[in-house]
Amino acid sequence: MTSPAPALAPAKRRRLIAVALLRSLATAVVLVALYYLLPLDRIPSVPLGVLLAIGLVVLLALSAWQVRAIINAKHPTVRAIGALATTVPVFLLLFAATYFLMAKTSPASFTDHLTRTDALYFTVTTFSTVGYGDISAVSQSARLVVTVQMILDLLLLGLGIRVFIGAVQRGRQRAQPDSADPGSPPEQPRQQS
Repeated sequence: MTSPAPALAPAKRRRLIAVALLRSLATAVVLVALYYLLPLDRIPSVPLGVLLAIGLVVLLALSAWQVRAIINAKHPTVRAIGALATTVPVFLLLFAATYFLMAKTSPASFTDHLTRTDALYFTVTTFSTVGYGDISAVSQSARLVVTVQMILDLLLLGLGIRVFIGAVQRGRQRAQPDSADPGSPPEQPRQQS
């Protein structure tokens, strides 16, 4: 019979959560820095739709790997925070890069010329469903890509988060409850047989 996991002190629990949040922030900062530093406009003449499809497949593979990591983690909830902090920025930056390249190759795709910041702003505006006013998609291809992003936004917010939450629950069931995992169910007394 295995013994229950020892309860972590509140200070250690707070430290664990703080480290996870700082790691998540660092991940997001590195991803945004890469978005600004990579020479996106020097990508070979691969059709933009193909690049977006490849990016979405990579994102799906990253998400599947993240789900597996959450299930196998010692602290699944903390691991899920890190997974979301990686998956959401990658998703947003993928579309921002797509819009930036689309505006470069076909300037009439949007109402304004898009810089990297403009493309990121447009992507986050679409993701957050705030609405537009200053930048909007004009060409049919731009409107199609924006429509795809809107549908994927809903899937990411609904299905994606639900999958991560399910992975946390499976991870908790896989291992004994751990008091270091915020929200972990309390250990039930064991019956001797």
